[in-house]
Amino acid sequence: MPQGISTLAADAPTLSAANTGFMLICSALVMIMTPGLAFFYGGMVRVKSTLNMLMMSFISLGIVTILWVLYGFSLAFGTDKGSIIGWSADYVGLSGIGITQLWDGYTIPVYVFAVFQLMFAIITPALISGALADRVKFTAWALFVALWVTVVYFPVAHWVWGAGGWLFELGVIDFAGGTAVHINAGAAALGVILVIGKRVGFKKDPMRPHSLPLVMLGAGLLWFGWFGFNAGSWLGNDDGVGAVMFVNTQVATAAAMLAWLAYEKIRHGAFTTLGAASGAVAGLVAITPSGGAVSPLGAIAVGVIAGVLCAMAVGLKFKFGYDDSLDVVGVHLVGGVVGSLLVGLFATGGVQNDVKGLFYGGGLDQLGKQAVGVGAVLAYSLVASALLAFVLDKTIGMRVEEDVEVSGIDQDEHAETAYDFSGAGGGAGSRKAVPAPGDSVAAAAQTKKVDA
Repeated sequence: MPQGISTLAADAPTLSAANTGFMLICSALVMIMTPGLAFFYGGMVRVKSTLNMLMMSFISLGIVTILWVLYGFSLAFGTDKGSIIGWSADYVGLSGIGITQLWDGYTIPVYVFAVFQLMFAIITPALISGALADRVKFTAWALFVALWVTVVYFPVAHWVWGAGGWLFELGVIDFAGGTAVHINAGAAALGVILVIGKRVGFKKDPMRPHSLPLVMLGAGLLWFGWFGFNAGSWLGNDDGVGAVMFVNTQVATAAAMLAWLAYEKIRHGAFTTLGAASGAVAGLVAITPSGGAVSPLGAIAVGVIAGVLCAMAVGLKFKFGYDDSLDVVGVHLVGGVVGSLLVGLFATGGVQNDVKGLFYGGGLDQLGKQAVGVGAVLAYSLVASALLAFVLDKTIGMRVEEDVEVSGIDQDEHAETAYDFSGAGGGAGSRKAVPAPGDSVAAAAQTKKVDA
């Protein structure tokens, strides 16, 4: 993502209605990704956790928006302070910004840049929620989101994209968020689940998605919104780079979906809808940092590599025993790492800048820079997120009670259920509760025990 640069008065840009309108549309596209993510995750959980999963994404729209206006934009994109954080008093409350004031070096207003970046800040903590399905108190989650964006996301966004940020100055390429969004969220998810532990019945009870159509709907919304996420990150349409990113987004996503499906057919004997949706998301994740540096052929390679490696990675939780409920680590952390590192191999030097990767005669220099960016964001987010979760767990408690988790978090935390089964399986006087589709064997057994 290009950042503000100083320009001579004679060369100063003027407001472009075309670029401004384009960026407002892209901002709306990125916003719809968060409800899309809610559907994607909501369909993957058991029926008794559907609403909680939807709300864990949706609440981010409220919390992060307010914090971004109050101080988040200033921390992430204010004047650099020591290459670690930003701060500009004019950005606090967005109160000192003129309505036609341009983002430095570009043809869009500061307000437009701020709202576009806000949508990135919103979806990043929402991504973490998929790893924590079924077992986290909603109040604790809401507080975690507020603390996490303040302590982790805002500083990391400055490192990667803020003028003066240390990774930005190092030359790490991250077109739209491989490090700042996906590695950041994936590492955070791993840190939190190592603190709060596994779901009741992990590796014992069936925990299948309750609504694959909902998953596919969510994946479709994510794919659609991702064009704004990626193509919009060039902040304009004047030189064709955003168009290349748009094409590469489509190409890599298609390649990753096909690669994931091929892998699971060979490995498990079937082409699954869950695999198609997950493969598409893996491709979207991997092309996010790299799509402005590679050619369409390179995008195919990025997609294929990410599709296979992410498909392999989702099984690691069973091998190593960490309960990543909806494969945030396997898809977002691994996909983000893959896409970020492949810049150092496949960058052509002919799209967003003249930096070339190893396969185009650029040597190992850029690969080394990418590795530093990956390692720094991964380590910081993992440790900081684990510490935040530990403090919350020891104070207000992160997890719901075991009986709440078994019977269903929706009813306890939200006083609602996703589906009304009151008319199913008997009349109003029936004492027998009907186990909802997708509920675990343990939940069904618990129902029988209560009835008895």
